[in-house]
Amino acid sequence: MSARAEQMCAKLLALFPDNDSIHVDIDLVSMNVAATDLIEVATQLRDNPDLAFAQLSDLCGVDYATYGQSEWSTETDSNASFSRAVDASSVGTLTFNTGIELPELSHARFAAVSHLLSLDHNVRLRVICMAPDDELPMVPSVTSIWSGADWFEREAFDMFGILFEGHNDLRRLLTDYGFTGHPFRKDFPLIGNVEMRYDPLKKRVVYEPVSIEPRVLVPRVIREDSRYESGEVPAEEDANNA
Repeated sequence: MSARAEQMCAKLLALFPDNDSIHVDIDLVSMNVAATDLIEVATQLRDNPDLAFAQLSDLCGVDYATYGQSEWSTETDSNASFSRAVDASSVGTLTFNTGIELPELSHARFAAVSHLLSLDHNVRLRVICMAPDDELPMVPSVTSIWSGADWFEREAFDMFGILFEGHNDLRRLLTDYGFTGHPFRKDFPLIGNVEMRYDPLKKRVVYEPVSIEPRVLVPRVIREDSRYESGEVPAEEDANNA
């Protein structure tokens, strides 16, 4: 744990005594900020000389819809592990349709996460701002604080559907103009909704239903074999199994 990060954490705790989320996470400081307080807090983070977070290194969206769930969590080759991979009991990562039911959450689903750098103090800070409304996720834009957030916020809007209030040009950045949905959301189908190709007769790009056949790839599982521990496997058999 960095001494500089600990010192910055102490400064932030003194400046925001009501924020109990401030802590050191490995080599950086992390804090949660409510959407209603984001602009005020961000301004202090930039302008306070004891903090001086002048640089926004990154801003991204996060979808916590299936946080903590995984079909692939297994250490053995049991039948239960295999069936869990084939018949997904959690959400989205193995299904190829749009009829995905998300679990009920006890917390907000979407967040905008900013990573800041204080050049004066050589410390990094993670600021997590949860969108209060899952149906229409919206947080304030920080482009008025760090102008470099412009394209980062457009990307988060495009991929996650997070709206940034106050952004003066919030358009899709990576997907096509007529694209439907947001690809990084947990309930977006893996194969997408449509595929595109160039039609030589129409002399333009056309959209068609996806033609990919659904399939499930079962992950490789490390199997315990006492023969390998005792060295009983012949060299040629070991080479054939490699």
